[in-house]
Amino acid sequence: MNLILFLIIFPFVISLILRPNLLPEGLQKGLISISTLVLAVASIMLCFDPNEISSQLLQLTFSHYQQLFLFVVEIGLAILIYYFSFKYDKIWVAFVNTIQLMLLIVLETKVKFNLENNIGNASNLFTKSIFFIDNFSIIMALIIGIIGGLIAIYANGYMKDFHHHHKEMKDKRSSFFFVIFMFLSAMFGIVFSDNLLWLHFFWEITTLASFLLIGYKGDKVSIDNAFRALLYNLIGGVGFVVGILYFYMASGSFSLDQLINAGKSGFLIPVLLLAFAGFSKSAQMPFSSWLLGAMVAPTPVSALLHSSTMVKAGVYLVIKLAPALMGTWAGILVASVGGITFLTASMIAISRQNAKSVLAYSTIANLGLIVLCAGIGSPMAVWAGIMIIIFHAISKGLLFLSVGVAEHRIDSREIEAMDGLVVSLPNLSFLLLLGMAGMFLAPFAMLISKWAVIKAIIDPAPLLLIPIVFGSAATLFYWVKWMGKLLAITTNETNNPNNTNKTTAATLEKAISNYEWCALYPLGFLTIISTIIFPLTSGFMLEPYLSKHYNLGAGYFNLWQENIILMTLLLILLLLLPLLSKIFISANNKKTRVTAPYLAGANVNDGYHYQGSLQTMKYTIRNYYLESFFGERCWSLVGIILAIVTMLIMLFSVRF
Repeated sequence: MNLILFLIIFPFVISLILRPNLLPEGLQKGLISISTLVLAVASIMLCFDPNEISSQLLQLTFSHYQQLFLFVVEIGLAILIYYFSFKYDKIWVAFVNTIQLMLLIVLETKVKFNLENNIGNASNLFTKSIFFIDNFSIIMALIIGIIGGLIAIYANGYMKDFHHHHKEMKDKRSSFFFVIFMFLSAMFGIVFSDNLLWLHFFWEITTLASFLLIGYKGDKVSIDNAFRALLYNLIGGVGFVVGILYFYMASGSFSLDQLINAGKSGFLIPVLLLAFAGFSKSAQMPFSSWLLGAMVAPTPVSALLHSSTMVKAGVYLVIKLAPALMGTWAGILVASVGGITFLTASMIAISRQNAKSVLAYSTIANLGLIVLCAGIGSPMAVWAGIMIIIFHAISKGLLFLSVGVAEHRIDSREIEAMDGLVVSLPNLSFLLLLGMAGMFLAPFAMLISKWAVIKAIIDPAPLLLIPIVFGSAATLFYWVKWMGKLLAITTNETNNPNNTNKTTAATLEKAISNYEWCALYPLGFLTIISTIIFPLTSGFMLEPYLSKHYNLGAGYFNLWQENIILMTLLLILLLLLPLLSKIFISANNKKTRVTAPYLAGANVNDGYHYQGSLQTMKYTIRNYYLESFFGERCWSLVGIILAIVTMLIMLFSVRF
């Protein structure tokens, strides 16, 4: 209990210290680095504290005064949203905010009336526990504490460089880190909350924090995208409150654990409403555009939203609800939303040239795959979904941060501008290749997709194999295209290894701050180590969690021997390409002379032009993006329509 409260309260206190901007820059950076280290250590300590793990529901009395406190704070958050909405003339946001606020008032009024009239079990309502802990929440805490902490350390160096490149912007780093640590505090609150009121409270804090982070630049594009994120998450928040109100009126309880148990008995309406809230938070179709818009924010924000927080809150909630969805038509429909999102986002990513856009669509696709696993709801599917959460958080965090560094070094985030990055930024390229290998080898070419997910889906919903197969093929295509660009050594003006005026690789990489390297190298290490220890993760964390929630026998997860073999093969594949590229880079720098290619004409001496029959031509090497087949406009429309129809069927196919 002490560690749980510490993880929630400590980052909140740090955020308050950082907000006034009274600390000198060096002291502020030191405080951020030490604080993130403390959070990481405290998260790891949860794994080894038997007192924390043994008590699943933590007895901390929840009183009506605490509920009033939450109600007052949420009114304050609503007023803040009204302020921003009217300031920027965003009426739709204010309208949805009003609906949610009215529902909260109805809920508070209902609780107060039941208490005053002692209706049902109202007298026992506030003796329930607020927080809980299980192995899944510990895994999420490790992701938040370690990955989120590394992103905060990276931001220490990145944000200074960011303002160097954007001198027109006011330096608001103190406010930035205030929101970052508030965000981390709320995320810890989400993964440890059993009481639905507290869960919704932390949920709304992440919504407001993401709005502030996405709109950090303050320009029109950033503000518009921030409000889109706020609107979609408020729509999900409305579903969340309706679900809480419905469940309370039917059962007199605010317990997430009791809701899951009730859902197993066929009480699915509040379960589906909370799943709907998870859809919006995890950017499932038709809500995916808010996560794409978040790309306008500084890179640490993109990494934080995509890898360790925010979107993971959405899939965390849906995975928690998975036992109630197993074996139901509602669960198949939830899985269908995930399958639609996975397929459409993977197809669109093929046509994207912007590196952060590819990463965004890849994130949406992987989140869709996790939701698909949660909708199936079987132990094997949930096992696969949680594994994907782990691998995705690490690899995607590494990729986003690496792209952010590359953008500042080459002044572009376009994949086409990354020709031969292995020469100009060899160490950074190695990390990029490692992160990409982690993404398309885990989950798509390893046990999780080809065995666990397919095995879990083949019986209850074989048609869902279609989006998995075609989406996985698209995934392989767009990652390999990007890898090829990094490894393609060309002789053009901007990336010519024989150009004596070209800035050396050592000089370029020296410009990367130590704070950035201190985040990138550990993430690269974690990409490898998470592969090595995934049998341990399964045996000591996931299998006990699933055995408890599904009442499984001791022999159900007999995976150890197979896991060790697959882990060894996967590790070889995971390391082979980056290591070979590293060797190739070293050999190229020392021994290899790059010559101009022959392109059916007389090459000009500069190495990037050739003499054609009529005029001198410049050659370029470009990827296929197949915009006419995989264009964003067409596939997004298809995905949105299919997802909306599926959600409507899902919500109205279950009797109230």
